[in-house]
Amino acid sequence: MAHEKAWAEYYVNNSRSDFKLIDDGYSDIDGSDKSNYNNYYDNQTLDLEYHESNFTTDDYCSSNYSHVYLNVTCQFPVNYAEPMYGYIAPFLLATTTVANTLIVVVLSRRHMRTPTNVVLMAMALCDMFTMLFPAPWLFYMYTFGNHYKPLSPVQACQAWNYMNDVIPAMFHTASIWLTLALAVQRYIYVCHAPVARTWCTMPRVKKCLIYIGIAAFLHQFPRFFEKEYVPHYTIWRGHREEVCRGKLASWLYSISVDGYFTAYFTFRVLFVHLIPCTSLVVLNVLLFRAMRTAQVNRQKLFKESRKTECKRLSDSNCTTLMLIVVVTVFLLVEIPVAVVTILHIISSTLMEILDYDIANKLILVTNFCIILSYPINFAIYCGMSRQFRETFKELFIRGAVTTRNGGSSRYSLVNGPRTCTNETVL
Repeated sequence: MAHEKAWAEYYVNNSRSDFKLIDDGYSDIDGSDKSNYNNYYDNQTLDLEYHESNFTTDDYCSSNYSHVYLNVTCQFPVNYAEPMYGYIAPFLLATTTVANTLIVVVLSRRHMRTPTNVVLMAMALCDMFTMLFPAPWLFYMYTFGNHYKPLSPVQACQAWNYMNDVIPAMFHTASIWLTLALAVQRYIYVCHAPVARTWCTMPRVKKCLIYIGIAAFLHQFPRFFEKEYVPHYTIWRGHREEVCRGKLASWLYSISVDGYFTAYFTFRVLFVHLIPCTSLVVLNVLLFRAMRTAQVNRQKLFKESRKTECKRLSDSNCTTLMLIVVVTVFLLVEIPVAVVTILHIISSTLMEILDYDIANKLILVTNFCIILSYPINFAIYCGMSRQFRETFKELFIRGAVTTRNGGSSRYSLVNGPRTCTNETVL
């Protein structure tokens, strides 16, 4: 059990794909590591009442008493969290909800239904739900200034845990795997077109999305049962209040807390962070090389006056470039999270190398950058896809008319029939 404290510290304050590394006091009052800290806290109520009534916020959060019940002020760097999640996040939520809803509406049009677009729609929904579920709590805590209050009753604490930690992490995990599926799909389209006719069909892609959703749910499923909240009475601002005290579930001790968290985070680092990010970097490089090769071939076809093939290659290159940009934006915000997660595991199991005060602030900012990236895809689609822009104008701009003649492309070569055009096909 040498590392139980470290795993528990990382996990209990985890939120939206492992974004917080905060000391949650999983040790005895003297600092020694013990697995029965839940039993220790069961006997602390009377002593705690005296101390809490005399503590300032800073004193309280730096003490061991702060970890007895759920108090968000002590879990987050409030000076950073309050402006980002209290004042900026509401605007980001509105922008993300509108932008991703528009993406789904546009891509769900009949002439836009392709295997690639189905994956893009699923990504938009997962990103939107990742932000929607914790939003009510973030607004309550930071926008309305209630972060300093102890949370109660028990049901509210459970809802906070599920909606701020477990469910967003599930959707974010699905979004990561969907991004990888998108890159793999595009690689097959570009580099192995004959195989794409068999493997990148609509039924197969839909099955893949279902499998990704099930896998993301199963990955997070144990987290619904890892923490238990029980009523706890304490003195807060001179009044006796019922709050809720969180503790790890008893079943974790029957199978070893250290073993469980080691298995969980090993899987998460490998299959949610390291392998997907590494694979996406490799696929991006391969797609970029294939795009450059196609550009050379396009110039040769243009000189030979083979305009049909030339325009097809141009269209395919535009689509590939757009998806490369989407994946690159994803990697820019995900790689820092993966790096800090790996550093934490090294710090927890081999040698202590992290300054957690700095790491907490860094990950909080990185988490915010991930949220900031959610509306960007809509701008990418509008800026780089003529087909997306035309469909958007038809749906939402009064008087906008798009000519649909024989030269209007609706499907990529591997997705269905199409003619030649310079517009990007999603």
